[in-house]
Amino acid sequence: MTAVRHGDFMQVYSGRKFWPMDPKPEEVFIEDIAHSLSMQSRYAGHCLRFYSVAEHSVHLARHLRWQGVDVALWALLHDASEAYLVDVPRPVKPHLPGYKEAESKVMAAVCERFGLVTEMPPQVHDADNRIIGDELVNLAPMDWHARYDDPLGVNIRCWYPQQAKEEFLATFEALMDCRARGME
Repeated sequence: MTAVRHGDFMQVYSGRKFWPMDPKPEEVFIEDIAHSLSMQSRYAGHCLRFYSVAEHSVHLARHLRWQGVDVALWALLHDASEAYLVDVPRPVKPHLPGYKEAESKVMAAVCERFGLVTEMPPQVHDADNRIIGDELVNLAPMDWHARYDDPLGVNIRCWYPQQAKEEFLATFEALMDCRARGME
């Protein structure tokens, strides 16, 4: 007998079903995450050139690699919920009833699937804020940019979606290989 699920399912890239309002760890697949995030632009597309959430995540993971494998993996997957809920701009999220709860549930499933603690490490949170200073090169200049005066120092490349997906998956595989070998 099939269990009743909360909400409806969505079809993901791999052709599988995913219930974003009732996520299960066994229904989370890295290929679906990589593909979706490689096709989504940061800043709701208001960039000078296409810049994907996947590229953003790869830069964070690679920057934080020497903080430990799990920190880097968390950085790579910190926006994984957006593969199922889309990248909603920061000023909009607080005004969408139920979004934060859905985001938390999806991230909990992602964390369980990939063996991560459910709370974002502070290094990831800090780097996610600081990378905005690097990403400003891809935005029209505005006064608010002045508050991001401590960038990470990463080079935004504006990869095409296929390259972003490949880099995301390669980073994931390298981190999982390090974890399997017991390398921190």
